[in-house]
Amino acid sequence: MLLTFFASILLSSISHTSFPQQPILSPRDSTEIIIKGKKISVNYGRPSMRGRTIMGGLVPYNKVWRTGANEATAFETETDLEFDGVVLPRGSYTLYTLPSAGPWKLIINKQTGQWGTVYNPELDFARLPMKKEPLKNPVETLTISFRRNGTDGVVLVLEWEYTILSIPFKVLNNNTHQSKSKL
Repeated sequence: MLLTFFASILLSSISHTSFPQQPILSPRDSTEIIIKGKKISVNYGRPSMRGRTIMGGLVPYNKVWRTGANEATAFETETDLEFDGVVLPRGSYTLYTLPSAGPWKLIINKQTGQWGTVYNPELDFARLPMKKEPLKNPVETLTISFRRNGTDGVVLVLEWEYTILSIPFKVLNNNTHQSKSKL
């Protein structure tokens, strides 16, 4: 019996170390920008095309998408922001998108820390129009980035497959603005 016990421990340790670990198909990544001394960041899963049709395929039109893979896409801001007239108070949020063959919508949701497919529309803070443009060359892996736009302006950019999406926002000077949601 003791021999069986030691044999099972030996086999489990050998089997764990002798097989290579598979790479994560959609690794986590993050991007951040600092404007006026305040950090704004996004943490998301980066799925790849891997020969698949993405827009209208893997990412179906007219259905809320987690905007990444695996865990929900986290958006954090240390200062108030203004998107298309909507003031977003500093804090933590989740980003979703509503893809379409035409214009897309960015969904800023107040629920945080959940798996990406767990979506509660009652917790939407805002649904905002995004600019959609075609890309000549495909982007293999979903990429989210920030681009400066003047002194206090930023553009949130999503690129994947043959699509680039963007939405500008402004960093507000203080945190005394009244929050206004837009649904």
